[in-house]
Amino acid sequence: MPESRRGVLYGIAAYGMWGLFPLYWPLLKPSGALEILAHRMVWSLAAVVVILAVRRHWSWFRELLRTPKKLALLALAAAIITVNWGVYIYAVNAGHVVESALGYFINPLVSVLFGVVLLKERLRPWQWGAVGLGAVAVLLLAIDYGRPPWIALTLAASFGTYGLVKKIAQVGAAESMAVETLVLLLPALGYLAFLQGQGQNTFGTEGLGHALLLVGAGVITAIPLLLFTASALRVPLTTVGLLQYIAPVLQFLVGILVVHEVMPASRWVGFAIVWLALSVFTWDGLRTARRSRRAVRESVTAQPAGMTSR
Repeated sequence: MPESRRGVLYGIAAYGMWGLFPLYWPLLKPSGALEILAHRMVWSLAAVVVILAVRRHWSWFRELLRTPKKLALLALAAAIITVNWGVYIYAVNAGHVVESALGYFINPLVSVLFGVVLLKERLRPWQWGAVGLGAVAVLLLAIDYGRPPWIALTLAASFGTYGLVKKIAQVGAAESMAVETLVLLLPALGYLAFLQGQGQNTFGTEGLGHALLLVGAGVITAIPLLLFTASALRVPLTTVGLLQYIAPVLQFLVGILVVHEVMPASRWVGFAIVWLALSVFTWDGLRTARRSRRAVRESVTAQPAGMTSR
């Protein structure tokens, strides 16, 4: 099988798993969102350590210790992803799956805004149009909900910030996850010890199946991350950008078809505008990528003989 096709399959598997997460977290009841979050931190660390041990890949850790700036960035990333994971688990178990999906639909637009505000990047006109449509959609949905869609906005902002910090840190996916979950380990264990002292810990008190599901929270966190990394190494960034919509689409379908959340007409209008914004954003990205490739081919073709063999 060609590497590019393998990369697409890895990407579909990764985003497919992320998209089906709303089916998993309700299985962990009666555990509360914070307890689930704590277990996810602990068992994610265990899972990624096993993966690194199988790969016998530890040399990076010593080098990372010599770069305090990267360590500080990964500690910041750990705090941000804690907010993202916690809000997402709460939202899904509280019956806000559709609003959670909205957060990941608008996440690309939020990332673009971060690029403008923080990295001083310049947007193309069609990108500005997509961002404007996204803002209109959020306003309409705020009117529909009777409040700003705080869950969606928090998920989009936290995940966008997390991606920005990880981009600056430039550390591999598994290595980064190991450090982040190591940073979170003591707070997570401390909270679980507190629950145990209060007699509110559900691990081991709700049966073996429930305990295994809590352990599984770490496994299902690590596996799609590794699949995503394998995909990103094999396919162009534009392909990864298209595949990322699989996750919120599946989350949205779970919210509508499985959880049976209410979707009045006004909410459908808001989501339709979000999807239009993403269509414009994606079309502009694909068009720009094609133009860039064509320009590179033309420049190579136009070079005098012998210039390309330097």
